[in-house]
Amino acid sequence: MRCRPVCALALIVALPACAADHLGSHVWQPGWDGAGGFSALWLAPDGRDFVALSDRGSWVRGTLSRDGDGAVDGVEVAARGPLLRSTGDDLRRLETDAEAITRVGDAFYISYEGEHRVIRHDTLEDPPERMPQHPDFVEMQTNSGLEALASDAEGNLYAIPERSRAKGGRRLPLGAPIVPGGGEHPFPVYRFDGEDWDVAFSIPREGAYLVAGADFGPDGRLYLLERDFAVIGFRTRIRSFAPDGTDARIEIESPLRAHDNLEGLSVWRDEAGRLRVTMLSDDNLRSIQITEFVDYVLSDAPAE
Repeated sequence: MRCRPVCALALIVALPACAADHLGSHVWQPGWDGAGGFSALWLAPDGRDFVALSDRGSWVRGTLSRDGDGAVDGVEVAARGPLLRSTGDDLRRLETDAEAITRVGDAFYISYEGEHRVIRHDTLEDPPERMPQHPDFVEMQTNSGLEALASDAEGNLYAIPERSRAKGGRRLPLGAPIVPGGGEHPFPVYRFDGEDWDVAFSIPREGAYLVAGADFGPDGRLYLLERDFAVIGFRTRIRSFAPDGTDARIEIESPLRAHDNLEGLSVWRDEAGRLRVTMLSDDNLRSIQITEFVDYVLSDAPAE
């Protein structure tokens, strides 16, 4: 989602009050015209090789360097380019809003707002392949569509809209039972098994937070990145769920203005066995905002 702040964001960082350990935040200044608007992040299992997508229709691939604590302290760009239509042509204006990315095998999958869809890339440089789409996708609000995309260990895709309402304010239709405690307007979680989409379950909508990103961690849980825009800044929350949408846990909840507009999420495990979260912010191509990588440790316990 492209947020439109109405006043300057104070870039004074306050340490988040949460159980997770904030390792650090690194401001990235890519240095080319039009850089920014990064709404999606994929990290390799070692937390170094990355792909970022701009919601203006482009991709960047590179490597992250990390300090002694494991926080990002540098970004080396290896390649970048435009996202393409399946015909090989440039994306049209309403087609460029890339919001999430995940990888299954050697293929990348990308979800878009505007023209709500999920597509498959064998390589980011080449045109994508068309895929089946769920009928609900066309009903989603223009700037509140498929904000999150994740893949589980079996290769199933999970797509989640930013808002739980369709065009005209109607609730998005749900094809599966609502998880207990899901509230009046839960977020539907769409699942693609390689052939068809269904609604696997729904996620409770709690408070003013809206969906910003998602990832399945190496522990098998679904991690949901959420943000709340409060005029003078952003709040960030990460909740995690069992693979069927139950067992909700709040992992991180930051105070206002602790970070910028975090939208990209990757959950991974480092060499010490710690469960890690790396996030990337969308600066909306505004000078009053920043592009930052943010690192947390969720758990120091090694994998069993």
